[in-house]
Amino acid sequence: MTNLRTISQIIEPQTTIEGAGVRLLRSFGPKVSNLFDPFLLFDHFAFNDPIEGPIRGFPTHPHRGIETVTYMLEGSTAHRDSLGNAGLIGPGDVQWMSAGRGILHEEMPRRGESGNIYGFQLWVNLPSHLKMSAPRYQEVTASTIPTYEKDGVKIRIVAGTVAGVNGPVEDIAASPLYMDVQLNPGIEWQSPLPSGHTALAYVFDGEGVFSGETINAIHMLKFTDGDHITVKTENYPVRFMLIAGAPFKEPIVPYGPFVMNTLEEIQETLKELRNGTFIK
Repeated sequence: MTNLRTISQIIEPQTTIEGAGVRLLRSFGPKVSNLFDPFLLFDHFAFNDPIEGPIRGFPTHPHRGIETVTYMLEGSTAHRDSLGNAGLIGPGDVQWMSAGRGILHEEMPRRGESGNIYGFQLWVNLPSHLKMSAPRYQEVTASTIPTYEKDGVKIRIVAGTVAGVNGPVEDIAASPLYMDVQLNPGIEWQSPLPSGHTALAYVFDGEGVFSGETINAIHMLKFTDGDHITVKTENYPVRFMLIAGAPFKEPIVPYGPFVMNTLEEIQETLKELRNGTFIK
C-alpha cells in the first residue's frame, strides 16, 4: 500500500423529511451528477427522545433500479413487500434489498428497550443490465455478521473482507465494502481499499484523524483515489461506517424512489405505476 487516499470532501449531513414525516440526516441523495457513483444516497435516522410523539415510518412505496441497504443499531424496523416477504430488522441486523425491475414495500420503525431507534440507509445503484432484474433480498441477522477484533480495533463486516474475514452479503454488482468500524483511543489503523473504487466514511461517534485530517462526529467523508486510508485516534474513540464500491460510470436519471439510465425509462416506470403493471 503506497498510495494514501486523502479527504477530498467533508459533508455535514442536513436534516431532511421523508416518508410520513420521518426526520433524517442526509449526507447525499440521488442526483444526475452521480458524484458518489455507485452510491446514490446515505441517510442516518434517529429517534432518541423516548417522549416524542408517535413514530412515523415509510408507508408502502415503490423502488426500481436500485438496491437499498438498511443497517439497524438500536430499535427495529418492520417491513413487508409486494413479493409477500415480511419480517423485522432488529438491532445489528442488515437488509440488503435489490429492487431490480420493481418492488412495493413499507418500512415501519419500532423503539427498542432504550426507547431509541437508530440506524442507516444506503442506496446503491444497479448497472443498466441489471436494472430490470428480478427483485431479491439478503436478510442478514446480527449473529451472522462476523466481527474482527485486534489491538483496539473492532470491525463488523457486512460486505467485503478484513484480514481474510468475509462479510455475509455477496453477489452485489458494485463489489461493495460496508463495515462498522470502532477504534479505541490511542490507536493507529490502516485499511486497504481497491484503487478506482469510490470510498466514503461516515463518522457518527467520537473523533479520529483520517488520512492526516482530524474529523469529529457527525460528518461524511469522501476520499481521493488510492489504495488505502489511515485512521488514528488520540484521546477519544471513534466509530464510523466505511463504504467503498466500484463505480459503473453510466448516466443516471433519478426520480424519487427510481433511478434509471434514461428519461424514457423513468416515463415508462411512471406509466406502469398508473396502469397497475409496475409489479411483474
